[in-house]
Formats: sequence, structure tokens, C-alpha cells
Amino acid sequence: MEVRHPVHPEHMMMFDTEELRHHFLVEGLFIPSQSKLVYCFYDRLIVGGVCPVGPVSLTVDPKVIGAEFLLERRELGVINIGHSGRVVADGKAFELARGEGLYVGLGTRDLRFESLDVARPAKFYLNSAPAHAQLPTVKIALADAEPVVMGEAATSNRRTIRKYIHPGGVKSCQLVMGMTTLDTGSVWNTMPVHTHQRRMEAYLYFDMPTDTVVFHLMGEPEETRHLVVRDGEVVLSPSWSIHSGAGTANYTFIWGMAGENQNFSDMDHVPMARLR
Repeated sequence: MEVRHPVHPEHMMMFDTEELRHHFLVEGLFIPSQSKLVYCFYDRLIVGGVCPVGPVSLTVDPKVIGAEFLLERRELGVINIGHSGRVVADGKAFELARGEGLYVGLGTRDLRFESLDVARPAKFYLNSAPAHAQLPTVKIALADAEPVVMGEAATSNRRTIRKYIHPGGVKSCQLVMGMTTLDTGSVWNTMPVHTHQRRMEAYLYFDMPTDTVVFHLMGEPEETRHLVVRDGEVVLSPSWSIHSGAGTANYTFIWGMAGENQNFSDMDHVPMARLR
């Protein structure tokens, strides 16, 4: 398990491109027949990916999380961005088509990931956060994640937001997850920008056509930087950082949050005049 340590915003101002990418960008999540987990100290969120050609069991290093198994004191959110697959949680199987999700509750010991067709593997994206109570494991069908359309074509940010794990849907202790899809011709996400000092956020960008990129904006509003992000890569966004992006074509991203609350609207909006 890879570990990412926190960065102070004044420290980030001195980073060059490679240092920014080293601290905030996660690459190579979906390795055939392997799992990859990255533990970050921003609200102790874990992001990960599993691309099972054969069955893959999820194991962790007890030295990193201080527990015998991943969900001994944690909860887990899973969204499949590949072909159809199966997650087996303590012997109970959940089949997930592309775009479907799963909440796995605290105390689940055994986790196994499978593709229904090994020639067309699933890609399971994972977020895990510390949990204080045991909640039921629940599958989330795409139809159950109610779509909310926001933005305008005129401002190149018309998009559909779907909430998977949140207080109004599938319950969790602190983890919140969802997916945003941009319409064809729209390229901006989360603009105008905001921060939320009470929780961090991670973005997985995917559904990006070949040779396209997203320019992900980050940093304090008065001291912005950018990361060039490609298909299947994750940006770790500290609570003090804006998190916005513009692509060379439309794309989809999964957002996951952990921290003090689960209030989706708890944002500190940034006037456009503050951005530099």
C-alpha cells in the first residue's frame, strides 16, 4: 500500500511539476489481476483500483492501517467503471454492471473481486474511510442514483450529477461518493470554484477519449496550480484546495469525500475575482 503524506499550502507553492504530481496525482490504479491502494493522510481516505482478470482478493498491510483487515474499522465504496463484474463480501455476491456501485460496511472481512468475462474485465474504483458504526452492505444500481442536471451549454459546463453514497441515499458513517458526467461539448467541472475546509475530496477522471487530457486546477484560490490528468487517474484534493478542471473533450469523474460532515452543500464558494 502506497502512503501519501499531507502538504501545507505554503509548501505546495514551492513545488515544480513533478513534485505536484508526486504528492497529489495517483496513476496506474487499474493493473490487470492486481489491486492497488493508496493511503492518504487527508482525512485518512484510501483510494484504490482493482482490475480482475482472474479473481482478486483484497489484502492490506496491517502496519499501515493498524488493523488485521481493511474494513475492521473502515467502510468502503465501490463503483465499477469497466465491464460487468462481481464483488463477493463475506461470501455474499453482488454483480455490478458498468456504472453501478456498492457500499460495504464496517466489519466485512473477506473481499473478492471478479470479472464476469475475463476478456472484458471490470474496473472497480474504491474509496475507504474510517467508520464508527456498522451499516448494511448495499448495492447501488445506476437508476437508484438520482440524476441532477446542472450548468449550461453556454458556459461549457452542462453536466449530470449522481449521488451514490450520501445521507439521502445509501447511508454511511462519513464516506460520500458520486459521479458526474459532462455533456458533449462541455468541458468544465466545478466552476465557479469552491473549497470545503471540513472535508477532503478525491477525483477519478475516466471516460476520456484517446489523446485527451483534463487540466485539473488546484491550490489556494490566490495561488493556483494545475495537473495534467489522463484517463483513469486520481487527484487527491486537500480541504484547503480548489478542485476544478477543464478537458480537451467531455469526460466523467467520480468524486469521493471524507471529513467532518456529509453535507454536500457545505462549500466555501470562491468569487471569480479572487482566482489567480
